[in-house]
Amino acid sequence: MSGAGMMDCKKALTEANGDFDAAMDLIRKRGQAIASKRADREATEGAALAKVAADSKFAAVTILNCETDFVATNEGFVALANKIIDLAIANRPANLDALKALSLDGATVADKVIELSGVIGEKIDLSAYDFIEAESVAAYIHPGSKLATIVGFNQAGVDAQIGKDVAMQVAAMSPVAVDRNSVPQATIDHELEIGRDMARNEGKPENMLDKIAQGRLNKFFKESTLMEQEFIKNNKQNIAQYLESASKGLAATAFKRFSLNN
Repeated sequence: MSGAGMMDCKKALTEANGDFDAAMDLIRKRGQAIASKRADREATEGAALAKVAADSKFAAVTILNCETDFVATNEGFVALANKIIDLAIANRPANLDALKALSLDGATVADKVIELSGVIGEKIDLSAYDFIEAESVAAYIHPGSKLATIVGFNQAGVDAQIGKDVAMQVAAMSPVAVDRNSVPQATIDHELEIGRDMARNEGKPENMLDKIAQGRLNKFFKESTLMEQEFIKNNKQNIAQYLESASKGLAATAFKRFSLNN
């Protein structure tokens, strides 16, 4: 029931004088102790998962981390990761702390993560959660569950393949924003400054620097914003053109990209 090793269970029952509930508490507390002891360890493996709700208007993405690739494929670890994403879809929590506070199999999600850490003996951490609510949403999990994405659209009933194509685009090309209008001004200013410095270092005249920098900024938008990026399946059109060809006025409104390597 606890998932702990047989000798750990025997030791807990002995210390609890045969009291089953007390022994379970001891095992859980040892999970906490192991988690605290390993708090400074690197937990860079795990599972990045994404899922769409039945109404296709809400999607969630989560990361459950562990220390080793071996544990990332452990049956108990995979089961917990999937239970957490299912819980997120069912309850639509507002943030990571709210997700950790939800009830799962008689305990909070946070406690279940600690329990599993005690059972497995590695640091386990629910490190990330986010969501999108939109007229339509799509999700993509890259094979190996090391990268997951979700995307929102401005129209209901978006074809599943189209949604997956755009979610895969986000996974492959890692855009910085949906479109040029949603790029932070600080990023724009930084790109312009770099463009001017590069042109100056190339010996371009001072009165041409701003124009050259603007041209390089436009190139940045085409390479780094989702709607202007070349479609990975057909580089003769960008994502905006691909979506428009599928349905007039169709556009992406938001995306989230979570990777174990971030």
